[in-house]
Amino acid sequence: MTDRTSSTLEKQTEVGSYFVATYPPFSAWTTAAVEQDGKVALETPPVPGVPLGLYLHIPFCRKRCHFCYFRVYTDKNAQEVNDYLDVLAREWELCAAKPAIAGRPLNFVYFGGGTPSFLSTKQLEGLVGRMSALTPWKDAEEVTFECEPGTLTEAKLAAIRGIGVTRLSLGVENFDDQILELNGRAHRSPEIGRAYAFARSLDFPQINIDLIAGMLGETDENWQRCIDRTLELSPDSVTIYQMELPYNTTISGNLLKGTGRFAQPADWPTKRRWVREGFEALEAAGYHVRSAYTAVKNPERTRFIYTDRLWQGADMVGLGVASFGHINGVHIQNLDTWETYSEAVRRGDVPLSRAYRPTDEERFIREFILQLKLGSIAPAYFRDKYHVNVLERFRDQLDSLKAEGYLQTATDKAVALTRDGLLRVDSLLTRFFLPQHAGIRYT
Repeated sequence: MTDRTSSTLEKQTEVGSYFVATYPPFSAWTTAAVEQDGKVALETPPVPGVPLGLYLHIPFCRKRCHFCYFRVYTDKNAQEVNDYLDVLAREWELCAAKPAIAGRPLNFVYFGGGTPSFLSTKQLEGLVGRMSALTPWKDAEEVTFECEPGTLTEAKLAAIRGIGVTRLSLGVENFDDQILELNGRAHRSPEIGRAYAFARSLDFPQINIDLIAGMLGETDENWQRCIDRTLELSPDSVTIYQMELPYNTTISGNLLKGTGRFAQPADWPTKRRWVREGFEALEAAGYHVRSAYTAVKNPERTRFIYTDRLWQGADMVGLGVASFGHINGVHIQNLDTWETYSEAVRRGDVPLSRAYRPTDEERFIREFILQLKLGSIAPAYFRDKYHVNVLERFRDQLDSLKAEGYLQTATDKAVALTRDGLLRVDSLLTRFFLPQHAGIRYT
């Protein structure tokens, strides 16, 4: 995490990472650990019973959003895209031959980006055909595909459905064209309605809509219209993120330089209030809040296998430039530039750039803090898996949460956050970090 204080997190949206994606923080991962830990993990047979997932990073976009902090490219032509897909498929061939991966079925697949729906139908079907020839995923519990509404046609959506996608995630973010323009989004509101109607006609098992609370230009009135429009569409699930400003976004760069191009984004209390209002409206319509970011219409049918498995320590191969993975308990990340990543794969090397082998205690903390994003954890899970009594191990931290009004209950059956705690969970998680990780930069 950054060196910001908790009081600052109560107020202005400052430049720096807020969202906690894993543990230990990425800045603890090292190049030196690639040889001694990352490659060793790939050459080691898997622990029996651990699920395996696959993440594919498609780093292409029509435009780079001003708040985007991912590795994306907006200047690649069709041949360069094809070259990248060839490298991506070759990387899977290299990984799939490793003892840690060979012969294992895929429990989940996630197409992320960037913009996976940037690919043409031909490119998508060619990539999937080549990869699934090695490892079919027809029996995977979940195949997720992220989309930008303006890149979707009925034919492309049919192709996406045809490759076995079970959860289509539409990056709507906002329904107001001026706000979309101000934040650098490529799509506009008419494209949202068309894409959603096409997707519904193709009977996707789950359609998710992403929203962002606190985009530049957001107002109370517009946020309410966004929630109303979401309820009209009635998606199977809704994900609401709170706008943050990691260091490598366009907005962050301009704010740090003081150019005045962008206004200060909404503060944290306002963003939390907007998410609260969104969740309350969704709950009134019959949805169920399942995590700090998501509400689902039917908890029995609507699941998020990707996060559920990762938050319980599953293995995952991350393919593509700068992708993250987790193999045999070891964190790994790929080389993070187009040139170094591609050159490594073409040499026949798995393109790792850094790695980290957590201790048993760090693995326990990782699963605890990630599962706490669900709003409630079961102490029995950690007692059975790690032989740790979380009520004793984190007595001081839980007491502090209780005193601040963020903890609802802490018993042998459940540790549960209040709604206030859930809405700011990422800012609370660092108190569970080990001392050596508490003050370091998160990325």
